[in-house]
Amino acid sequence: MKWLYIAAGIAFYIKMLILPNAAPDLDFSIVEAVVGDSGVPSAIAGVILRNRLYDTIFEVVVFTVAIGGAKFLLADEKPQTHIHQFNDRPSIVLARLGATITALVGIELAIRGHLSPGGGFAAGVAGGTAIGLVAITSSPEWMQHIYHRWRIATWEKLSVLAFILLAVLTLVGVELPRGELGTLFSGGAIPLLNILVAIKVALGSWAVVLVFIHYRGLL
Repeated sequence: MKWLYIAAGIAFYIKMLILPNAAPDLDFSIVEAVVGDSGVPSAIAGVILRNRLYDTIFEVVVFTVAIGGAKFLLADEKPQTHIHQFNDRPSIVLARLGATITALVGIELAIRGHLSPGGGFAAGVAGGTAIGLVAITSSPEWMQHIYHRWRIATWEKLSVLAFILLAVLTLVGVELPRGELGTLFSGGAIPLLNILVAIKVALGSWAVVLVFIHYRGLL
């Protein structure tokens, strides 16, 4: 079987060298077509949140399942009795400053992701990074208290449901006003979908960070 895999790899490599790999000549620009169809300057946002929105729905669902899986797999482990964290003042100040900057970048990516490089997933990662920076310099009990006080788990689930509902409405043909191309309020449902994905990824990252800190610690 090993030789079969090697032969298949060699054949595929020869195919890439011999057969032409040029893109077909088209009478129109694919990027311009995507921009015109989605109503947003960022073709990537148009592809992810319109042309292949069906795939994006399941990407959000998979991320949600992954968060539940992390909680389930670690539920039987013994929680950490002592959690190490940064206690020196310079590290705390730098981490909090980094968290502030990263959070602001995440908000910018979520709001303007349909106009420039960015989008909901990148914004959510930035938000999760900000939460992680706060977590390494804060008491785990305080982080848990804030998480439960503001009902973060509920907001996370609501963001998923709102995203799926808005995405399904978009798929069946319900269109929001497109607005003017290149303005903040343009693109129909795409900016709202970006924001919902950002909220989902950021809050989901918060849940995972708390779980890993509780059972594995920071170091």
